Amino acid sequence: MHYLKTDSSTAADNSGLQSSITMRYRIFLKLFIILFSASFHAQAESQQPLPDWLDVVRSSPYSVTKGFYQNISVIRRWVLLGEGYCSNIDRHILFNRRGHFLGYLNNRATQAETQIALNHLRQKLVDEKKASFWVEGADNKTGYPFALACDQPHVDMQAALNRMLGTTPDSLVWGTWDGMTIGSQASPLPLVKVVQQVYDQRNLQSGLGWSDILVSHLLGQILIESGARKRSFSSAEAVGLLQLRPEVLKDCRIPSNFHLHRMAQVDCALKLYRQNHRNLQPAFETQFGHLPPKKQDKLYAMLLVQAYHGGIGRLMSLLSDEPLGAAAKYYAKHHDRFQAEDIALGMIFHNMGRHELGLASLYYLIDVEIATESLCQSKESLNISIC
Repeated sequence: MHYLKTDSSTAADNSGLQSSITMRYRIFLKLFIILFSASFHAQAESQQPLPDWLDVVRSSPYSVTKGFYQNISVIRRWVLLGEGYCSNIDRHILFNRRGHFLGYLNNRATQAETQIALNHLRQKLVDEKKASFWVEGADNKTGYPFALACDQPHVDMQAALNRMLGTTPDSLVWGTWDGMTIGSQASPLPLVKVVQQVYDQRNLQSGLGWSDILVSHLLGQILIESGARKRSFSSAEAVGLLQLRPEVLKDCRIPSNFHLHRMAQVDCALKLYRQNHRNLQPAFETQFGHLPPKKQDKLYAMLLVQAYHGGIGRLMSLLSDEPLGAAAKYYAKHHDRFQAEDIALGMIFHNMGRHELGLASLYYLIDVEIATESLCQSKESLNISIC
């Protein structure tokens, strides 16, 4: 016998179906609310600034420094040479931990207003997902993404190059020092030639045995340290072309009335390099002796430059101490993934905030490289063998 469903049975079936749909909808709605809430809280959390810029450094994997030198040197070139986004010097450039340019800010009327605007821009970059996190900056506190002022009053690279290359009569040099005679009153020489001759004579006498890479960096240091000015003084009592401190000049046995003597300054800097070289070479060989020769030369030259700037003891700690030496060990093991320049900068970047290392230490290496390139790529430097 066949039975037909009545209206009541149909209604019951429909009610069951609706109940099932309602339950599924409720489950879906609950999941949606949970996911939306998690997403909202994650976004809200990302918009809150981290407490300190060093949190960015400490949380950064070593891989962030792959290509770091190339990236950040573009920004430093804008600053030093007044190019790119720094063709207008009333700006700040913002960049991330990889050295990628993120944006710029036109300076406000006051420094305080500029700082407020920079922090607003930092948060905006996170909101637009151009940065993963941000740190509030202040006059005495580094923010993130990092901000760099285009206006650097002490920097005039073209004027420094002119002094180094002797483009004006008052920038030419002649004189005697410790058994050396260079040029004459009738035939003075450009400063770059003076450096070349002091190096050649000391190398002939003592067999310094350094590669030209190292000596060319000395030229870049003169440009960065003093702008190639003879009479250059710092608040830390460093003086002269190479900003040598009184205790260093004393070790070099330079009388006080010769502290600004340009040949004496170059000679003393070479002695300091030689002393640092004796201390650094064994530790460097232990850590990086397996690198290809060309990469070794470049890395070693950059580390000696850093030793000059920050002290040999501080650099030695970056090669062997814990935890400061962890970065060097990683780069030594995975050197094939990084250029020599990235390794040198990475050793500093991952230790910023330790042993008085900061952004200034990072910028110094890059600036010396840029200054060296600017000099050695000029047409006037064609006859300079140490380039």
